[in-house]
Amino acid sequence: MPETAVTVRGWVRTRRDSKAGISFIALSDGSCFDSLQLVIPNTLTNYETDIARLTTGCAIKATGQLVQSLGKNQSVEMQVTDFTVVGDVQDPDSYPMAAKRHSMEHLRDHSHLRPRTNIIGAVSRVRNSIAQAVHRFFNEEGFVWINTPILTACDCEGAGELFTVTAMDLNNIPKNEQGKVDYRQDFFGQPAYLTCSGQLNVESYCMALSKVYTFGPTFRAENSNT
Repeated sequence: MPETAVTVRGWVRTRRDSKAGISFIALSDGSCFDSLQLVIPNTLTNYETDIARLTTGCAIKATGQLVQSLGKNQSVEMQVTDFTVVGDVQDPDSYPMAAKRHSMEHLRDHSHLRPRTNIIGAVSRVRNSIAQAVHRFFNEEGFVWINTPILTACDCEGAGELFTVTAMDLNNIPKNEQGKVDYRQDFFGQPAYLTCSGQLNVESYCMALSKVYTFGPTFRAENSNT
């Protein structure tokens, strides 16, 4: 294994302090599913002042050498010769992504941090692979990918379960002579919705390019949390 120094950047997942004066940091930068173990000795000049700041969620930069690990859960680890706290967690006790299992409901409440969890990271990678496979298949079969509008003025499937999009002030909605919402004063001058299907829009491309497909996203105003 090369003895050249390397630098890594990422977020702290866990920290363990040993009685021998060494701290073990599990660092994740999102590039893969596994974490990299950092071995930080107490001989570093900023160890006493900064090691306590390395809590879950803290962003750091570390420089050192990659060596074969004696631990069972990783093949390599980094012997740190220098580390810098890039951004710490101001209140570790209230940090919502502690190093434990969280429910999906909890993750929804903290959507800006959930991509750092194992479950969301795994789901994102699986979805990426599936999407790549779908696009590759249709491309090899000679299909053209059509980006249909996300905003639409029609219900192409007649289901009636659509999300309404408006730029009007909900506290002061304009009304017409019949007492109904006056969409003429809205951004589009008529009712607008999130599309529930790209089917209607893509039909014109079917009659022009023949082999076409769409790939969402689509939205349905149904009572579902999926």
